[in-house]
Amino acid sequence: MDNYTLITDVTCDLDDRTYEDLGVVCIPMGFLFGDSEYMHYPDEREMSIKTFYERLENGEMPKTAQINPLVYREYFEKSLKAGKDVLCLSFSSGLSGSTSTAFMVARELEEQYPERTIRVIDTLCASVGEGSVILQAARAKRAGATLEELADKVQDDIAHCCQWFTVDNLMHLKRGGRLNSFEAIVGSALKIQPVLTIDPEGKLTVVSKERGTKNALAYLMRRLREDAADANSQTILIAHADCPEKAEMLRSMVNAEYPGAEVLVYKIGPIIGAHVGNGMCAMVFGGARPGFGK
Repeated sequence: MDNYTLITDVTCDLDDRTYEDLGVVCIPMGFLFGDSEYMHYPDEREMSIKTFYERLENGEMPKTAQINPLVYREYFEKSLKAGKDVLCLSFSSGLSGSTSTAFMVARELEEQYPERTIRVIDTLCASVGEGSVILQAARAKRAGATLEELADKVQDDIAHCCQWFTVDNLMHLKRGGRLNSFEAIVGSALKIQPVLTIDPEGKLTVVSKERGTKNALAYLMRRLREDAADANSQTILIAHADCPEKAEMLRSMVNAEYPGAEVLVYKIGPIIGAHVGNGMCAMVFGGARPGFGK
């Protein structure tokens, strides 16, 4: 349907070609190294993802910024002024305040454009978890779903979006309050790799601590076997934070066990990368999402 625009933000960690192919509008987000501010766009125009992780590896500590209300207004109004409604799928409210800003701007614009529909949905997802919801939504829109039909589908997809992450750099989790200093130091010495998921409130939670990359990826594969709804016939997303070899290892494991699955691999950008560090690997699929449906 062409009478509404599907909008999201760059934390989806899809690439510019994917957004273009899907017809999805992507809002950039900002990050800082020291006093220097950059915007992360899907085409990496201000800083490449490779450069970002090189600076991270060299010890620079970035900070991220929420989306400014004026930015949401700019992107929403572009569609509204063109006579189109808006469906915005936003980064998890459990990890960012950007979603509440999007809701606020939507309410303000509804008063200015009473003839238009503006829907904001909190995906309760992050990185390619959010990307998976966007991918399915865009495909359904292309197949002819109305805005309301798509909004209902998105809510169901969110409830079945299984998001599993394994992390190398425990110090970034310590900074974010996911591990204490002792756990981070001991875990690093023992080469412990935590496995995390996104809980029903949209927050990161540690669910397992595996020793070494092979065990961590094996845990992700176990979740795929046990939780996926017909993994052999769905789209499975993999993403990595400057560790393509780990992502390729996981892709090979999925392909060997589920040759019918469509497996897409993406790079984790600076907004998520600032909080998880180099070495994160994620896998997302549809199935029984922990904490939902209980």
